[in-house]
Amino acid sequence: MRSRGSTARVSNVEPFGLEVRNLPRLVSGKDLFGNEHPVEMEVGAGKGAFLTEEAKNRPAVNFIGIERATRYWRLASDQVRRHGRSNVRLILVDAYYFLDAFVPDDFLSAIYVHFPDPWPKKRHQKRRLIQPKFLQAVARVLTPGGRFQAVTDHKDYFDHMVGAVGSSSLLQSEYRPPSTAAAGELVGSNFEKKYRLEGRTTYALAAVRVNQPSRIQKPS
Repeated sequence: MRSRGSTARVSNVEPFGLEVRNLPRLVSGKDLFGNEHPVEMEVGAGKGAFLTEEAKNRPAVNFIGIERATRYWRLASDQVRRHGRSNVRLILVDAYYFLDAFVPDDFLSAIYVHFPDPWPKKRHQKRRLIQPKFLQAVARVLTPGGRFQAVTDHKDYFDHMVGAVGSSSLLQSEYRPPSTAAAGELVGSNFEKKYRLEGRTTYALAAVRVNQPSRIQKPS
């Protein structure tokens, strides 16, 4: 009998799972996908369900999934491989580090953050992903008019997000559910379905990058 949490069937991450040490500085669509299609990114890819379905629904768009937990990176990579989604790459790396060190200006058409760890204790809140320096990086790497979207079930974190976006150069906008979402859903993820069954309220935030000059970034 397979033990709970076994990863026996997810031994193959190639060619969709990438480690950051093997990436060029700076990345490009040609490097990652062999083409120059628009690129979108999900931070916290989990088991890869969102990316798999979005990639299937929108084959003319490339998707990067960021995951810093090795187990979930392997699960998501295997999921994408088994579904043959050649327009997805999963990268094992911290999100802010990847944006700051590897992503060129004006590169991403959209960035999605779905149910990030809320770090509810006050002494831990500095660990929250959505902070001013993260949003500064988001604004730099988005194309003009590119979208940032975040969904959470934690009201305090949502209020924090609204304040952080309001203090950034991003312009708050109307949230647009992705193609994976069914009627009444914000994301369509397993997390959201579970939370809805539990009666939890979910909150969504969207913002766009206005047409501002980009900071020129050169490879180190």
